[in-house]
Amino acid sequence: MVTKELIVEAEAPVSLMQGFALRAPEPPKEGDIVEGKVIALDRARLYINLPPFGTGIIFGREYMNAREVIKRTNLGDVIAAKVISTTSKEGYIELSLKEARQAIVWAEAEEAVKDKRQLELLVKEANKGGLILEWQGLAGFLPASQLKAEHYPRVVDGDKDKILDELRKLVGTRIAVSIIGAQPKEGKLIFSEKGVDDKEKRELIQNYAVGDVVEGEVTGMVDFGVFVKLEEGLEGLVHISEIDWGLVDDPRHFFKVGDKPKVKIIDIKEGKVSLSVKQLKENPWKSAETKYNKGDKVEGVVIKFNKHGALASIEEGIAGLVHISEFGTEEKLRSSLELGKRYPFSISLFDPKEMRMALSFTGEKK
Repeated sequence: MVTKELIVEAEAPVSLMQGFALRAPEPPKEGDIVEGKVIALDRARLYINLPPFGTGIIFGREYMNAREVIKRTNLGDVIAAKVISTTSKEGYIELSLKEARQAIVWAEAEEAVKDKRQLELLVKEANKGGLILEWQGLAGFLPASQLKAEHYPRVVDGDKDKILDELRKLVGTRIAVSIIGAQPKEGKLIFSEKGVDDKEKRELIQNYAVGDVVEGEVTGMVDFGVFVKLEEGLEGLVHISEIDWGLVDDPRHFFKVGDKPKVKIIDIKEGKVSLSVKQLKENPWKSAETKYNKGDKVEGVVIKFNKHGALASIEEGIAGLVHISEFGTEEKLRSSLELGKRYPFSISLFDPKEMRMALSFTGEKK
């Protein structure tokens, strides 16, 4: 007869084993990063102790890839390696030092993105799109669009070869950047110079507030706007949409380097100063509200074609869209309307508060 006491005694070892199993670490699998002490170096093979699972080995191609690091390794050193196989014929866990190093660096890169960590790196190369920097042995890309205003290539005609010449001037210099993208699988590391803490610039910005009107000096023009120096060490950007109430295709038609326009500060955010020129002028849509109504017959000059149709200006700063659907095809629209010519229209939509207007062509279609 089995007593209650015997049942308890028989069950006790089982529960102890279950508890041990729950506490036991999981065996390493492919892709894991493991750490262990170097226990032997023999005939181009490095052995690492990985208790309680056995011994790791670095040999063959992996040994050759890491030979410079291995030269500086001594018995007893603790090193990190990446598991590349757990099923070697000799029973060892096959490891890679090189892949471990890369995995650790990519993990650090991802942490740097989260922390918005500031780094000071050497510019290694330049191409027409930006700069090549190196961090922890990894090459990364800093797009020209992510450069601070003072480093952005100010090329009047937008010539790509001239832009490259300007970017090359930064090769060999060190610049403060942060990592904004880390994609280990694609091997992509993206840097940005924007948003990096600049104590001197922050101190200068404290002298200004949104709404201030100041006189600045145009220092450069790009496709998306105009750079204006407010004082030595501080620049702001007049975005193309803030240059004029009318259509602005090219900022270079409105300003040249050295001009001293009055600008209004419309935003200060993360060390960037946004400026406006058009907000110092009267908004033409306010007066248009009292002059025009839906259904009015007007004349307008075709000033631009886009994928939706044609833009026609009925007065300075007031333009409406003539939709392509009126003509059926882009070819028919362009044969009926020519840039720079005046045509009769009627106003089919008029919303001055949103600064929107649509026009319907009332002339003869070709």
